[in-house]
Amino acid sequence: MIEIDGSAGEGGGQILRTSLALSMCTGQPFALTKIRAGRAKPGLMRQHLTCVNAATEICGAEVHGAELNSQTLSFRPGQVRAGNYNFNVGTAGSCTLVLQTVWPALLMADAQSHLKLGGGTHNPMAPPFHFLERSYAPLLRRLGANAELKLRRLGFYPAGGGEIEVVIKPAINELEPFDLNDRGAEVQAHAECLAPALNRSIARRELEQLGASLGWSEDQLRVAPARQNEGPGNALMATLAYEQVTEVFTAFGEKGVSSEKVARNVAQEVSAYQASDAALGPHLADQWALPLALAVGKRQRAAAYTCTELTLHAKTNFEMVERFLPVKFLTTPIKGGWQVRVQPT
Repeated sequence: MIEIDGSAGEGGGQILRTSLALSMCTGQPFALTKIRAGRAKPGLMRQHLTCVNAATEICGAEVHGAELNSQTLSFRPGQVRAGNYNFNVGTAGSCTLVLQTVWPALLMADAQSHLKLGGGTHNPMAPPFHFLERSYAPLLRRLGANAELKLRRLGFYPAGGGEIEVVIKPAINELEPFDLNDRGAEVQAHAECLAPALNRSIARRELEQLGASLGWSEDQLRVAPARQNEGPGNALMATLAYEQVTEVFTAFGEKGVSSEKVARNVAQEVSAYQASDAALGPHLADQWALPLALAVGKRQRAAAYTCTELTLHAKTNFEMVERFLPVKFLTTPIKGGWQVRVQPT
């Protein structure tokens, strides 16, 4: 039984999600205390409980403490089972985080799985769907783990109601670690604004401000078509595609925040990324750690990547991965960022 202090590092929900994912992948049980102690409302919120319940269903785990606001949890996994699953957060809580919790384990299954997930698809404190589709999933495919993602319906706070469908193919014998130290030449860059059920002038102002800040042409600025019964909500996204990696930077509109402020937030993230030659931005550097470590542990062969920033969130995630897998994260400062080397122990 691996004993984990949920207040360690940045003290958020990533400790729970990484523990669930790797417990299912490795068969190692864990006991977690002080869940989300670093947050204003500690304990299991609806989306975290959905992650626990999803993991429990997928592997038939024996679980104690799986209830709202619980700050302790014990999880003893069973055999991961491929299948057709439907997980709904029931609020605007992120369904993309639920997906990332079960994704690694279903790669280890012996057959294809089909998932339907409901909740928030574009949340400020979670990877938006477009980030998973354009940034995260392509790297997993290069690792040997194929998945198909479809956005059926946008979901924003506070209404939620988003829908995602995902097909995950087994990859236990396919994972091959690779180095990602260079992003390669730029292929294309564009911005788009999601603003369902809002005045179209909001999207235009955000895109015009972003284009002016980055020096982008009008044909790089796109208003995403709205579908019926979506929103209200607002997300401004900038996509930078390179030969080796694609990054997506997102800012969210909300009451009291001007369109110009939303655009400036995206422009600042894009400019910070462009100022470095490192391959991954701060969020992808964090989320790439777990699947790469699975491949390194499987093949017993080291791999490395560069990133623009190492957040406390990422460092905490590295520590959690090391608790479950026979790997070690070594970080070295480089010009414009860091190199992260994952090696077998």
